[in-house]
Amino acid sequence: MTAFDDGWQQLHPRTVHVTALWMAGVTAGIAVPFVLGFASAAGLGVMLLIAFGVVVLVAGAAALIDLMRWRHTTYRVTDDRVELRHSWVLHTHRSVPRDRVRTVDLVADPVQRLFGVAKVKIGTGQQTSESSHVTLDPVGRAVAEQLRRELLRSSAVATEAEPEGPVIAALNWQWIRYAPVSVSTPILGAAAFGAVMQVSEWFQLQSAVFTTVRDLFGGLSVLGLIAVLLAAALVVGVIGSLGVFVEMWYRYSLRREDGNLVMSRGLLSTRSLTLERRRLRGVEVIEPLGVRVLRAARVDVIATGMRQQTENERADPKTVLPAAPFEVARRVAAEVLGSEAATATAVTGHPRAALWRRVRWGLYCVLAPAAMLAVLGFLLTDVLAHLAWILAVVLLPVAVFLAFESYRNLGHGLAERHLVTRYGIGARRTAALLRSGVIGWTISSSPFQRRSGLVTVKATTAANSGAYPVYDVGVDDGLRFADDAVPGLLTPFLEPRR
Repeated sequence: MTAFDDGWQQLHPRTVHVTALWMAGVTAGIAVPFVLGFASAAGLGVMLLIAFGVVVLVAGAAALIDLMRWRHTTYRVTDDRVELRHSWVLHTHRSVPRDRVRTVDLVADPVQRLFGVAKVKIGTGQQTSESSHVTLDPVGRAVAEQLRRELLRSSAVATEAEPEGPVIAALNWQWIRYAPVSVSTPILGAAAFGAVMQVSEWFQLQSAVFTTVRDLFGGLSVLGLIAVLLAAALVVGVIGSLGVFVEMWYRYSLRREDGNLVMSRGLLSTRSLTLERRRLRGVEVIEPLGVRVLRAARVDVIATGMRQQTENERADPKTVLPAAPFEVARRVAAEVLGSEAATATAVTGHPRAALWRRVRWGLYCVLAPAAMLAVLGFLLTDVLAHLAWILAVVLLPVAVFLAFESYRNLGHGLAERHLVTRYGIGARRTAALLRSGVIGWTISSSPFQRRSGLVTVKATTAANSGAYPVYDVGVDDGLRFADDAVPGLLTPFLEPRR
């Protein structure tokens, strides 16, 4: 028996306050450019009064709708099932058996934290339909924590009792030094410039912005001005990436609880991810180029029912360790996986034909647009012709470097219980996948691969992206690797070579 009654219960009534506050904020943000745009014509006071009325009207309507949803939505947790019932306009009834519960995720945005509530998503580890999960939005924070503990404890496998262990990893503020070398830094810098231009347009100050830039850097050449703007964007991007790291990974911890992995993190929006042990199919150690130069890596889990990143999440939900020193990443991967297969398995390199294939593709990607510009330059203007040779001179070394980098990252190997594949351009990814979790193989070979005697072998699994590839491996080596990894699965489809 659990601590919950068998009777139906309502969601937390503060959901109405949360909805009203959120809609008021969103509507006010949308109303700002309209107020500023029409203030000169109708008067600032009139526009502010209209905007205030619209905000109150929209927030009130949203609160009323959410009030009706709250009044007609109930849930209950019994010894056998978790049920959610909605009986207003459209009647729905969702039910999840407790013995199939695999995930209980807790999410609380800043407004929900202000009112002491959280959203609980209870899932079965499947992504095939909406009926595979039940979302309680919202319940009290204490109730959410109790649900998480009770539901996962009741669905745990009793045959393999595992004592609760210590914290596997906790936030070390020295890891923040890896944030500026991520790809988000230039993106944030560019976004900051776009935001400045947009806000200046709202206030009709774009001409003043251009005048200020001209007065400050009018004595510089075009190249000098570009260098200054790029430096400013880089500084803004670095500051932004540090802020994003703090918001995402504040109070981060990864620990074991009743044999399950529990990760919690977040400053403004908090998130708690609980991963059941039997859902785990492997781990992936990811080393982006900038992070790898600093000898660091991050760790992702490979697990069934792990949903992909959404637009509202800046961190992938399957990431259980942010960029950290490689020794820390290796230890965490080993503790999560129960084996050092991800970092200690010797991997076999791939044929040289895989290298030349990458070099050719890199040359094609650079020379094709350069040739097109050269032709247009011959027909139209010399400027395009000069741009063509500049493009070729600058990008050809980069293409060759990335080709060699991609080839060095290729590798595959077998451990006692896992298969290991390594690949990636820029970001090197090393995946250790449970061999018993492989449910099939996909063997593919393009015409160019067949000319070079190469194939791509993909291990299919019911986790994450669904397949983990071994790119551009020799035909014999790739088929032998697949047959040795899961004996008998591919054997009926193999023919002995003469």
